[in-house]
Amino acid sequence: MKHFSLKKTPAAGHRGGSVDVVTRAELEQCAHWATAFADERKDRRYYELVEDTIHQGFDYRYFVARDDDGEICAIQPFFLVDQDMLAGIGGPVTAFAAFVRRWWPGFMTMRTLMVGCAAGEGHLDRADESSRRHDAELLADSIQRHARDLKARLIVLKEFPAAYRSSLRCFTRSGFTRVPSLPNVALQLSYDDFDDYLKRGVSGNTRSNLRQKFRDAAKSKPIEMSIITDATPIIDEIYPLYLQVYERSKLRFEVLTKDYFCDIGRLMPDKARFFVWRQSGKIIAFGLTIVHDDAICCEYLGLDYAVALELHLYFYIFRDIMTWAMANGYKRYLSTGLNYDPKWHLRFKLSPLDLYVRHTSRIINVALMWMLPLLEPTRYDKTLSRFSNYAELWGQTGL
Repeated sequence: MKHFSLKKTPAAGHRGGSVDVVTRAELEQCAHWATAFADERKDRRYYELVEDTIHQGFDYRYFVARDDDGEICAIQPFFLVDQDMLAGIGGPVTAFAAFVRRWWPGFMTMRTLMVGCAAGEGHLDRADESSRRHDAELLADSIQRHARDLKARLIVLKEFPAAYRSSLRCFTRSGFTRVPSLPNVALQLSYDDFDDYLKRGVSGNTRSNLRQKFRDAAKSKPIEMSIITDATPIIDEIYPLYLQVYERSKLRFEVLTKDYFCDIGRLMPDKARFFVWRQSGKIIAFGLTIVHDDAICCEYLGLDYAVALELHLYFYIFRDIMTWAMANGYKRYLSTGLNYDPKWHLRFKLSPLDLYVRHTSRIINVALMWMLPLLEPTRYDKTLSRFSNYAELWGQTGL
């Protein structure tokens, strides 16, 4: 295997190995990259897609972990970005920040090294727990030095599932503070069909409410659903619908591009599925999903809000995707975060995601440890506490 010529950073504590920083061009010389994240819904192809299509000031790089013999054993994507520390916070804090930023545009904005994916949750490369702990320890020992070299003052492990808490405990020992990010959600598809789900899976009030919504929608012109892999032929119709949903969101991070939607089907035809709904030939909604193992995950939606509320399209989409998933043998329906109220009524469970945060300055990091519980985004969503497993956001799930 070819070794890169970049200078290696030996890990402290003699854990056996080193960590380099490489670019995508250098990474493509590495055989390990071809199978990186192969066990995850978003494998290495997805990271390539994100880097190629989502920019917004993101500077994409990769940590490469080597063993004692210099062989690459793990790869960890990261990116550099000027991060708004107040993202996700509403009310008077946001109003005050907007006022200050009229004269000080960089107020509470910090150059940040974010470990993980710019458009999705983060994962560790290798599948077994022992290897993950070893790789995490290598990275925890060297990441502050790399951050300083890259002129980043803040380090964030972005949205890692709670199942990694044991593997990532070394980061909390290294001065990182773990706080919850806005969680994903999951629903077990242990039903015969959608009617069975309505009978056994939701409350009586929700069941009646949903049936009324579907009756109301049925009074309009017929709505037809189709499923495609390549969205390129319809991108000019669906992309404005995605932007309508994006612009209504109170919390925004990455904005997807037309190229993202076109290329995901080309790069990941085995996983990407576009559900498209038409009325009188016009596209009124779409949902991008990714299938993996026994799960289907609803990643992004697009809605025509000229008719979306009247036709209850959010619930129409949920019903149709869930029906298709059960008919095709999928056992779990996953969905990304936000818009938690309907998901609570639909009896989803939270899938906790964690942020691990520290400042490269030891003194500032002490203050940050006290501030983070006030800044973390779940604090400002009142619906989350209604979920039955809400305590897992802060709890010890995965340890």
